[in-house]
Amino acid sequence: MKRLSRTGMVVITGAILAGSLAACTGGTAPDDGAGTIALLLPDAKTARYETFDRPIFEARVAELGDYEVLYSNADGDATKQQQQAESALAAGADVLVLDAFDTQAAVSIVLSANAQNVPVISYDRLIAGGDLAYYISFDNELVGDLQATEFVRALDEDGRGSGGVLMVNGSPTDSNAAQFKAGATEVIQSSDLRVLAAYDTPGWSPEKAQEWVAGQIAQYGDEIVGVYAANDGVAGGAISALKAANVEPFPVVTGQDAELSAIQRLLTGDQQMTVYKAIRPQAERAADVAVALIRGEQIEAPLEIQGTPSTLLEPVAVTVDNIAETVIADGFWSVEDICTPALAAACDAAGIR
Repeated sequence: MKRLSRTGMVVITGAILAGSLAACTGGTAPDDGAGTIALLLPDAKTARYETFDRPIFEARVAELGDYEVLYSNADGDATKQQQQAESALAAGADVLVLDAFDTQAAVSIVLSANAQNVPVISYDRLIAGGDLAYYISFDNELVGDLQATEFVRALDEDGRGSGGVLMVNGSPTDSNAAQFKAGATEVIQSSDLRVLAAYDTPGWSPEKAQEWVAGQIAQYGDEIVGVYAANDGVAGGAISALKAANVEPFPVVTGQDAELSAIQRLLTGDQQMTVYKAIRPQAERAADVAVALIRGEQIEAPLEIQGTPSTLLEPVAVTVDNIAETVIADGFWSVEDICTPALAAACDAAGIR
């Protein structure tokens, strides 16, 4: 499988990247334990950002010293994110931690920060240009590989391995979505499945995914044996369309992000799998690097991707069979979160107690 180019351990010095902060703050570079970090997240439709990324990042920063976090969410609007970044720079942010809604449009944010000697950490999605101080994410082609491998396996197991499938991909403005699709497409193309139609979902919108899948059901009907859905939000939209149309037998549906609703759909059988990405180490690593940049400390990176020191974390496939060993064991969700009274019997059957 094609992967992003990487090299070995990279050592960067925070002083090189942060030593000129006085130019943008109008004073001297912050002392240890003081400074301002802007955390810019892309949307509120993806549940992980408000539920996990933001609070974990803020908690880690608070552990490291008396740093202020300027938080903004773009609500799926690239122009709004640009304005939020400009406001953060004007307010004297010493580091930007940027999860770009549109990875192409965000290049202008990086260039503005570069002009003011403010380092930018590309968080979760690799921004398409500019001088990035660090990149932290997951192995995104592997995410697509995991999704499609379980997708093909499940369809083969129930005798539908040569049927027609829909591909509900992620947002065309998200660089990760292209990698998910590449990883998944390689696996699906090597199977006997037939891709009936594919869709790049604007803004990862569950509503747009639901509308598109409903249209495909009207066209293809019971030819559809599975829906490759790139994340749990669009999976939820696809499942709503399938249920509304009473499609039987119910198609196999994938997902990603291990959202609570998706874990519960694994138990009810509406969704075959999701992908768990351990957000805590991702958010905490971003916080650690941001603080190190402010302090002018040396930073080690295990990889270099497109010239940027990087960390890629390992995603994990989750099915009904390993919920307890993954998201529960890691404290991502508790038994009480997952096992509502309506799901008590399903939890018992899955060995979740």
